Amino acid sequence: MQTTGEGPLIIVTGASQGIGRATVRALVVEHGRHVLAVARNGRALIDLAGEIGSDRLETLALDLAAPDATEQLRRIVVGRRVAGMVHNAGLLIRRPFGEWTSDDASRLFHVNATVPFLLTQALAAQLDGDPPGHVVMISSMGGYQDSAKFPSLAFYSASKAALACLAQCLAEEFRERGIRSNCLALGAVDTDMLRQAFPGYAAPVTPATMGAYVARFVLEGHNLYNGKVLPVALSTP
Repeated sequence: MQTTGEGPLIIVTGASQGIGRATVRALVVEHGRHVLAVARNGRALIDLAGEIGSDRLETLALDLAAPDATEQLRRIVVGRRVAGMVHNAGLLIRRPFGEWTSDDASRLFHVNATVPFLLTQALAAQLDGDPPGHVVMISSMGGYQDSAKFPSLAFYSASKAALACLAQCLAEEFRERGIRSNCLALGAVDTDMLRQAFPGYAAPVTPATMGAYVARFVLEGHNLYNGKVLPVALSTP
């Protein structure tokens, strides 16, 4: 782990690339916030820290799918105020119908839904405070009710729908504590994951644009929203 800053933290998972990386950059560079960037790719986190060059950025190389990941993060953050959490880390698996396995489903639901919920539960004491902590789940339009669905993405979309529901459930669990929980269901953004899911599709939104939006939302969205699943999409493939 690289530790360079102090103060209330915004935690961003899946921070090594795409929307997560752009969100970290916006929070640190544009908003001057202390950020803990979490991702499996330690090399990419080192590169990100070098690019930003700020003592407001801390990095943690951690595989959130590991059995002890929640406890590792809790130990690192214990005793510090967490002002916001952006659960951006996610797993994509494509399978033609008829080839899905229970292991595929377990992996997708664990990374995309279970881990964000358990991490939030583990850090609830750090989210307490004034202003209230804000938990932001990054879901997908594929998991948004009555949106377009696509072949070969059944369990991915289902896991993102579960994440959206869990964000609403957390808002109820936290109601007496004042902690806010919301979910952003993102449309097409030009990331490696989108290109893997939809080869050849040109997304109309850049990671930098979406990351800047997510950064503003985790800092300000709790003033207007709680327990909401909000579509953020110019288009879906």
